[in-house]
Amino acid sequence: MTHVEDELSSQPECWTRAAAEATEQGRVLPAPGERVAIVGCGTSYFMAQAAAALREGAEEGETDAFAASEFPYGRAYDRVLALTRSGTTTEVLDLLGRLKGRTRTTAVTADPDTPVMGVADDVVVLDFADERSVVQTRFATTALTLLRAHLGLHTDSVVDDARTALAEPLPEGLVDRIQFTFLGRGWTVGLANEAGLKMREASLSWTEAYPAMEYRHGPISITTRSTATWMLGRAPEGLADQVRATGARWIQGELDPLAELVRVQRLAVAVAAARGLDPDRPRHLTRSVILTP
Repeated sequence: MTHVEDELSSQPECWTRAAAEATEQGRVLPAPGERVAIVGCGTSYFMAQAAAALREGAEEGETDAFAASEFPYGRAYDRVLALTRSGTTTEVLDLLGRLKGRTRTTAVTADPDTPVMGVADDVVVLDFADERSVVQTRFATTALTLLRAHLGLHTDSVVDDARTALAEPLPEGLVDRIQFTFLGRGWTVGLANEAGLKMREASLSWTEAYPAMEYRHGPISITTRSTATWMLGRAPEGLADQVRATGARWIQGELDPLAELVRVQRLAVAVAAARGLDPDRPRHLTRSVILTP
Protein backbone atom coordinates (compact mmCIF):
# COMPACT_ATOMS: atom_id res chain seq x y z
CA MET A 1 0.00 0.00 0.00
CA THR A 2 1.29 3.48 -0.86
CA HIS A 3 1.46 6.24 1.74
CA VAL A 4 -1.34 8.11 0.00
CA GLU A 5 -3.62 5.05 0.07
CA ASP A 6 -2.98 4.56 3.77
CA GLU A 7 -3.55 8.24 4.50
CA LEU A 8 -6.72 8.67 2.51
CA SER A 9 -8.17 5.56 4.17
CA SER A 10 -7.80 7.18 7.61
CA GLN A 11 -9.99 10.18 6.82
CA PRO A 12 -13.14 9.11 8.72
CA GLU A 13 -11.16 8.91 11.97
CA CYS A 14 -9.37 12.19 11.27
CA TRP A 15 -12.65 13.97 10.56
CA THR A 16 -14.20 12.69 13.78
CA ARG A 17 -11.26 13.98 15.79
CA ALA A 18 -11.21 17.37 14.05
CA ALA A 19 -14.94 17.84 14.65
CA ALA A 20 -14.42 17.08 18.34
CA GLU A 21 -11.67 19.71 18.53
CA ALA A 22 -13.64 22.43 16.79
CA THR A 23 -15.19 23.75 20.00
CA GLU A 24 -11.85 23.91 21.80
CA GLN A 25 -10.21 25.71 18.87
CA GLY A 26 -13.13 28.05 18.28
CA ARG A 27 -11.51 30.99 20.08
CA VAL A 28 -8.80 31.29 17.39
CA LEU A 29 -11.03 30.58 14.39
CA PRO A 30 -13.12 33.30 12.67
CA ALA A 31 -15.89 34.67 14.88
CA PRO A 32 -19.37 35.51 13.57
CA GLY A 33 -19.41 38.92 11.93
CA GLU A 34 -15.67 39.11 11.24
CA ARG A 35 -14.55 40.01 7.75
CA VAL A 36 -12.23 37.16 6.85
CA ALA A 37 -9.82 36.08 4.12
CA ILE A 38 -8.80 32.42 3.87
CA VAL A 39 -5.55 31.73 2.04
CA GLY A 40 -3.44 28.80 0.94
CA CYS A 41 -1.46 27.36 -1.95
CA GLY A 42 -2.39 24.44 -4.19
CA THR A 43 -4.73 22.07 -2.38
CA SER A 44 -4.97 24.44 0.59
CA TYR A 45 -6.16 27.22 -1.72
CA PHE A 46 -8.99 25.04 -3.00
CA MET A 47 -9.97 24.13 0.56
CA ALA A 48 -9.97 27.87 1.26
CA GLN A 49 -12.43 28.38 -1.61
CA ALA A 50 -14.76 25.77 -0.15
CA ALA A 51 -14.48 27.11 3.40
CA ALA A 52 -15.09 30.71 2.32
CA ALA A 53 -18.26 29.77 0.44
CA LEU A 54 -19.50 27.74 3.40
CA ARG A 55 -18.91 30.59 5.84
CA GLU A 56 -20.69 33.18 3.71
CA GLY A 57 -23.51 30.73 3.04
CA ALA A 58 -23.92 30.30 6.78
CA GLU A 59 -24.22 34.11 7.11
CA GLU A 60 -21.20 34.23 9.44
CA GLY A 61 -19.62 37.17 7.65
CA GLU A 62 -18.04 38.30 4.41
CA THR A 63 -15.35 35.78 3.49
CA ASP A 64 -12.89 35.76 0.58
CA ALA A 65 -10.42 33.12 -0.59
CA PHE A 66 -7.06 33.81 -2.21
CA ALA A 67 -3.95 32.04 -3.32
CA ALA A 68 -1.39 33.31 -0.81
CA SER A 69 0.66 34.85 -3.61
CA GLU A 70 -2.34 36.88 -4.81
CA PHE A 71 -3.50 38.37 -1.52
CA PRO A 72 -4.80 41.96 -1.93
CA TYR A 73 -2.92 43.88 0.75
CA GLY A 74 -5.03 46.97 0.11
CA ARG A 75 -8.13 45.32 1.56
CA ALA A 76 -9.02 45.39 5.24
CA TYR A 77 -9.86 42.15 7.07
CA ASP A 78 -10.54 41.37 10.71
CA ARG A 79 -8.72 38.06 10.40
CA VAL A 80 -6.71 36.14 7.82
CA LEU A 81 -6.85 32.36 8.11
CA ALA A 82 -4.00 30.45 6.43
CA LEU A 83 -4.12 26.74 5.61
CA THR A 84 -0.65 25.18 5.34
CA ARG A 85 0.07 21.50 5.85
CA SER A 86 3.85 21.87 5.94
CA GLY A 87 4.10 25.21 7.73
CA THR A 88 7.04 26.05 5.46
CA THR A 89 5.48 27.29 2.21
CA THR A 90 7.23 30.51 1.22
CA GLU A 91 4.19 32.43 -0.04
CA VAL A 92 2.21 31.71 3.13
CA LEU A 93 5.07 32.66 5.46
CA ASP A 94 5.70 35.88 3.53
CA LEU A 95 2.01 36.80 3.75
CA LEU A 96 1.77 36.15 7.47
CA GLY A 97 4.96 38.09 8.07
CA ARG A 98 3.68 41.12 6.20
CA LEU A 99 0.42 41.07 8.17
CA LYS A 100 2.12 40.79 11.57
CA GLY A 101 0.92 43.61 13.80
CA ARG A 102 -1.63 44.79 11.19
CA THR A 103 -4.22 42.03 10.90
CA ARG A 104 -4.98 39.12 13.24
CA THR A 105 -3.87 35.84 11.68
CA THR A 106 -4.58 32.17 12.35
CA ALA A 107 -2.75 29.27 10.73
CA VAL A 108 -4.01 25.69 10.48
CA THR A 109 -1.06 23.34 10.04
CA ALA A 110 0.05 19.75 10.53
CA ASP A 111 3.56 20.29 11.88
CA PRO A 112 4.22 22.19 15.14
CA ASP A 113 7.98 22.35 14.48
CA THR A 114 7.91 24.70 11.51
CA PRO A 115 8.30 28.46 10.93
CA VAL A 116 4.56 29.13 10.73
CA MET A 117 4.39 28.77 14.52
CA GLY A 118 6.35 31.99 14.90
CA VAL A 119 4.70 34.18 12.28
CA ALA A 120 0.98 33.53 12.85
CA ASP A 121 -0.76 35.11 15.84
CA ASP A 122 -2.73 31.91 16.53
CA VAL A 123 -2.13 28.34 15.35
CA VAL A 124 -4.27 25.21 15.17
CA VAL A 125 -2.14 22.06 14.88
CA LEU A 126 -3.75 19.00 13.29
CA ASP A 127 -0.69 16.79 13.68
CA PHE A 128 -2.80 13.64 13.69
CA ALA A 129 -3.66 14.41 10.04
CA ASP A 130 -0.08 14.96 8.86
CA GLU A 131 1.08 12.99 5.82
CA ARG A 132 4.19 11.38 4.36
CA SER A 133 2.92 11.56 0.80
CA VAL A 134 3.57 14.62 -1.32
CA VAL A 135 -0.03 14.38 -2.55
CA GLN A 136 -2.38 15.86 0.06
CA THR A 137 -5.50 13.95 1.07
CA ARG A 138 -6.36 13.72 4.75
CA PHE A 139 -4.85 16.98 5.99
CA ALA A 140 -6.82 19.04 3.50
CA THR A 141 -10.15 17.37 4.20
CA THR A 142 -9.53 17.35 7.95
CA ALA A 143 -8.81 21.09 7.96
CA LEU A 144 -12.03 21.68 6.04
CA THR A 145 -13.91 19.43 8.46
CA LEU A 146 -12.60 21.51 11.37
CA LEU A 147 -13.99 24.64 9.71
CA ARG A 148 -17.30 22.97 8.81
CA ALA A 149 -17.71 21.85 12.41
CA HIS A 150 -16.81 25.34 13.64
CA LEU A 151 -19.72 26.61 11.52
CA GLY A 152 -22.06 23.90 12.84
CA LEU A 153 -22.20 22.23 9.42
CA HIS A 154 -20.58 18.88 10.24
CA THR A 155 -22.63 15.82 11.18
CA ASP A 156 -21.91 12.15 11.83
CA SER A 157 -23.49 11.34 8.47
CA VAL A 158 -20.52 12.98 6.73
CA VAL A 159 -18.19 10.46 8.38
CA ASP A 160 -20.55 7.63 7.50
CA ASP A 161 -20.48 8.76 3.87
CA ALA A 162 -16.68 8.80 3.94
CA ARG A 163 -16.65 5.20 5.10
CA THR A 164 -19.03 4.35 2.27
CA ALA A 165 -16.75 6.14 -0.20
CA LEU A 166 -13.86 3.97 0.98
CA ALA A 167 -15.78 0.69 0.96
CA GLU A 168 -17.76 0.76 -2.29
CA PRO A 169 -16.15 -0.12 -5.64
CA LEU A 170 -15.39 2.71 -8.04
CA PRO A 171 -17.68 2.94 -11.08
CA GLU A 172 -16.76 0.25 -13.58
CA GLY A 173 -14.62 1.36 -16.51
CA LEU A 174 -13.83 4.78 -15.07
CA VAL A 175 -10.09 4.12 -14.80
CA ASP A 176 -9.88 3.73 -18.59
CA ARG A 177 -11.18 7.21 -19.42
CA ILE A 178 -8.68 9.62 -20.96
CA GLN A 179 -10.11 12.87 -19.58
CA PHE A 180 -11.97 13.83 -16.39
CA THR A 181 -14.01 16.95 -15.67
CA PHE A 182 -15.20 17.82 -12.17
CA LEU A 183 -18.10 20.17 -11.50
CA GLY A 184 -19.33 21.91 -8.37
CA ARG A 185 -21.76 24.54 -7.14
CA GLY A 186 -21.26 26.96 -4.26
CA TRP A 187 -18.80 25.49 -1.78
CA THR A 188 -18.24 22.40 -3.90
CA VAL A 189 -16.57 24.42 -6.68
CA GLY A 190 -13.47 24.37 -4.47
CA LEU A 191 -13.83 20.61 -4.09
CA ALA A 192 -14.13 20.22 -7.87
CA ASN A 193 -10.92 22.21 -8.31
CA GLU A 194 -9.19 19.97 -5.77
CA ALA A 195 -10.52 16.82 -7.45
CA GLY A 196 -8.99 17.91 -10.72
CA LEU A 197 -5.68 18.72 -9.04
CA LYS A 198 -5.59 15.35 -7.28
CA MET A 199 -5.99 13.49 -10.56
CA ARG A 200 -3.27 15.57 -12.21
CA GLU A 201 -0.80 15.18 -9.35
CA ALA A 202 -1.20 11.47 -8.66
CA SER A 203 -1.96 10.07 -12.12
CA LEU A 204 -0.87 12.75 -14.63
CA SER A 205 -4.44 12.80 -15.95
CA TRP A 206 -5.95 15.43 -18.22
CA THR A 207 -8.50 17.04 -15.95
CA GLU A 208 -10.56 20.21 -15.77
CA ALA A 209 -12.88 21.73 -13.16
CA TYR A 210 -15.67 24.29 -13.43
CA PRO A 211 -18.71 25.72 -11.68
CA ALA A 212 -21.43 23.44 -12.99
CA MET A 213 -23.44 26.15 -14.77
CA GLU A 214 -20.30 27.22 -16.65
CA TYR A 215 -19.84 23.79 -18.22
CA ARG A 216 -22.30 24.58 -21.01
CA HIS A 217 -20.36 27.74 -21.89
CA GLY A 218 -17.62 26.06 -23.89
CA PRO A 219 -16.06 23.23 -21.85
CA ILE A 220 -18.71 20.69 -22.86
CA SER A 221 -17.22 20.86 -26.37
CA ILE A 222 -14.38 18.50 -25.34
CA THR A 223 -16.78 15.85 -24.03
CA THR A 224 -16.70 12.55 -25.92
CA ARG A 225 -17.21 8.84 -25.37
CA SER A 226 -13.75 8.62 -23.81
CA THR A 227 -14.34 11.27 -21.12
CA ALA A 228 -16.04 11.38 -17.74
CA THR A 229 -17.85 14.25 -16.02
CA TRP A 230 -18.21 13.99 -12.23
CA MET A 231 -20.66 16.22 -10.36
CA LEU A 232 -19.87 17.02 -6.71
CA GLY A 233 -23.20 17.99 -5.18
CA ARG A 234 -26.58 18.54 -6.82
CA ALA A 235 -26.45 19.06 -10.57
CA PRO A 236 -28.27 21.84 -12.45
CA GLU A 237 -31.43 20.61 -14.10
CA GLY A 238 -30.85 19.04 -17.50
CA LEU A 239 -27.05 19.00 -17.35
CA ALA A 240 -26.71 15.25 -16.85
CA ASP A 241 -28.82 14.57 -19.94
CA GLN A 242 -26.75 17.00 -21.99
CA VAL A 243 -23.51 15.30 -20.98
CA ARG A 244 -24.88 11.82 -21.62
CA ALA A 245 -26.03 12.93 -25.07
CA THR A 246 -22.37 13.49 -26.00
CA GLY A 247 -21.59 9.86 -25.18
CA ALA A 248 -19.54 10.79 -22.12
CA ARG A 249 -19.79 9.07 -18.74
CA TRP A 250 -21.79 11.09 -16.19
CA ILE A 251 -21.03 10.47 -12.51
CA GLN A 252 -23.52 12.00 -10.10
CA GLY A 253 -22.15 12.27 -6.59
CA GLU A 254 -24.74 10.96 -4.14
CA LEU A 255 -22.66 11.16 -0.96
CA ASP A 256 -21.74 14.26 1.01
CA PRO A 257 -19.49 16.21 -1.39
CA LEU A 258 -16.46 15.89 0.89
CA ALA A 259 -16.93 12.12 0.87
CA GLU A 260 -17.23 12.27 -2.92
CA LEU A 261 -13.78 13.86 -2.92
CA VAL A 262 -12.52 10.75 -1.12
CA ARG A 263 -13.85 8.67 -4.02
CA VAL A 264 -11.90 10.89 -6.43
CA GLN A 265 -8.76 10.42 -4.35
CA ARG A 266 -9.22 6.67 -4.72
CA LEU A 267 -9.72 7.07 -8.46
CA ALA A 268 -6.49 9.05 -8.73
CA VAL A 269 -4.59 6.21 -7.04
CA ALA A 270 -6.29 3.60 -9.23
CA VAL A 271 -5.47 5.46 -12.45
CA ALA A 272 -1.87 5.90 -11.28
CA ALA A 273 -1.60 2.16 -10.66
CA ALA A 274 -3.07 1.38 -14.09
CA ARG A 275 -0.44 3.64 -15.68
CA GLY A 276 2.47 2.27 -13.66
CA LEU A 277 2.96 5.48 -11.68
CA ASP A 278 3.88 5.97 -8.02
CA PRO A 279 1.34 8.39 -6.53
CA ASP A 280 3.65 9.00 -3.55
CA ARG A 281 6.26 10.53 -5.86
CA PRO A 282 4.54 12.75 -8.42
CA ARG A 283 6.92 14.20 -10.96
CA HIS A 284 8.30 17.71 -10.46
CA LEU A 285 6.55 18.06 -7.08
CA THR A 286 7.75 18.36 -3.48
CA ARG A 287 5.90 18.33 -0.17
CA SER A 288 6.34 22.08 0.21
CA VAL A 289 7.31 24.86 -2.18
CA ILE A 290 10.19 26.73 -0.55
CA LEU A 291 11.58 29.58 -2.63
CA THR A 292 15.13 30.87 -2.17
CA PRO A 293 15.95 34.59 -2.53
